[in-house]
Amino acid sequence: MISVQGYAALSPKAPLTPFSFESREPRDTDVVIDIAYCGVCHSDIHQVRDEWGGSQFPMVPGHEIVGKITRVGAKVKKFKVGDLAGVGCMVDSCQDCSNCGEGLEQYCEKGFVGTYNATGKDGLPTFGGYAKSIVVDEKFTLRISPKLDLSKVAPLLCAGITTYSPLRHWKVSKGQKVGVVGLGGLGHMGVKFARSFGAKVVVFTTSTKKKQDALRLGAHEVVLSKNEDEMTAHAGSFDFILDTVSAPHNLNDYLNLLKRDGTLVTVGVPEKAPEVEPFSLIMKRRQVGGSLIGGIAETQEMLDYCAEHGITSDVEMIPITGVDEAYERMIRGDVKYRFVIDLKSL
Repeated sequence: MISVQGYAALSPKAPLTPFSFESREPRDTDVVIDIAYCGVCHSDIHQVRDEWGGSQFPMVPGHEIVGKITRVGAKVKKFKVGDLAGVGCMVDSCQDCSNCGEGLEQYCEKGFVGTYNATGKDGLPTFGGYAKSIVVDEKFTLRISPKLDLSKVAPLLCAGITTYSPLRHWKVSKGQKVGVVGLGGLGHMGVKFARSFGAKVVVFTTSTKKKQDALRLGAHEVVLSKNEDEMTAHAGSFDFILDTVSAPHNLNDYLNLLKRDGTLVTVGVPEKAPEVEPFSLIMKRRQVGGSLIGGIAETQEMLDYCAEHGITSDVEMIPITGVDEAYERMIRGDVKYRFVIDLKSL
């Protein structure tokens, strides 16, 4: 076994604290990654505080992981020692169902194995990226280009793929009008990708303070969603809207902005299920959809696209000792736009 230092939540109400644990020795198809940076996702907060239920403690969070490979198993083919690599939200899946066969491991019919707060096929708990190292099967390990700033790549492993995947699946492209609801960790990546794909991008926000940042990130226009006149001016004009907001809000306000056959896709998870007015859908054959991260192949595609086009996340670096404060700031929306832990601080 490999002895690993990390930071863990020992209970839902306790602050994160130093924690030592053991990970498996690398199997034939495993790699060992010395973690350099790990992004802080809002889902880390939900799971650490058991807000979704079913959390397992002690919990070492973190699924936006980047670093350097230090060991490889005897049968590893994709990687060698010294390669830059990343790990996202999954470290395993059944590999047998039709979804896994199509490269859609995130929709594994038996349930994928999460990078943390999950139980592996060996019956042992998984521990995530708030740690010095991680052992992962090469099938669930991603190549990272040295062209990009590694610290700014970390959030691509969740925030990046969570927004890239629906934009690709619904074929967002040049000439379309695309809305992005919210300008947080997810929303700012949605803006960058939609603009890169050639769409006209409109950001919806409740904060006037975010207007200049939205334009800097690539938005063509910013709409204050509380302003009824500004919203009405865009009625029936959008091909696609990506909703990244996890706070309660009225979906019908945005459905009415879609064209005939337009689609609104939600990637945020509000505590209360949204209500949808049927007439908002049936009168113009509109659709509401959802999307969950992306498969391994698509995540690699996204990382390669980012390397080719120079796309990374806007980040604020923190030491591991600052993670509890970062959680509170995230809840207040006080981050531009993703916290990243420098694991040298551990």
